[in-house]
Amino acid sequence: MPQGRPPVIPDDGLTTRQRRNRPLVIVHTGPGKGKSTAAFGMALRAWNQGWPIGVFQFVKSAKWRTGEERALRLLGASGEGGTVTWHKMGEGWSWLRRSGTGHDHAAQAREGWEQVRRDLAAETYRFYVLDEFTYPLAWGWVDLDDVLETLRGRPGYQHVVITGRNAPERLVEAADLVTEMGKIRHPMDRGQKGQKGIEW
Repeated sequence: MPQGRPPVIPDDGLTTRQRRNRPLVIVHTGPGKGKSTAAFGMALRAWNQGWPIGVFQFVKSAKWRTGEERALRLLGASGEGGTVTWHKMGEGWSWLRRSGTGHDHAAQAREGWEQVRRDLAAETYRFYVLDEFTYPLAWGWVDLDDVLETLRGRPGYQHVVITGRNAPERLVEAADLVTEMGKIRHPMDRGQKGQKGIEW
């Protein structure tokens, strides 16, 4: 795409400005590291534009304090750019779940999605990060048909970024922008766990 010129101009009756300013559904998926990090990088751009931002973390524990959360909360409270609202659901990664708590996690994920639906209908935010949302979809906790219908019918000008591995094919097909993060090498392959400043 040299100089930002699209290779194809569709015959859709829209002006260049109308086509440029359409709200996007964005998916960051794949086995590699950096899906959430890329989404939060986009949230920084949204903050700089003065857009209200809603972050919904579907799998990370409410007890965890990540660098992205702290930075975006401070920026949101600074009065310089957009506001930032942070929602956390669940108690940790799938492999940390205690036995017998699956139902609770599923209910939390559904409750989180219902809040996203309400916010989209009310146009609460202009930029949404649905972090690790592919997992509740893959586990059947949230209905994919409902998600696709809600995203298609959302009013106004609302960008939605969804992160996580194994994004459902129908979500990928419905998205406007899809990036797959590939893994070539990772420290965990050599037995090294996550560390401050890299993973959180």
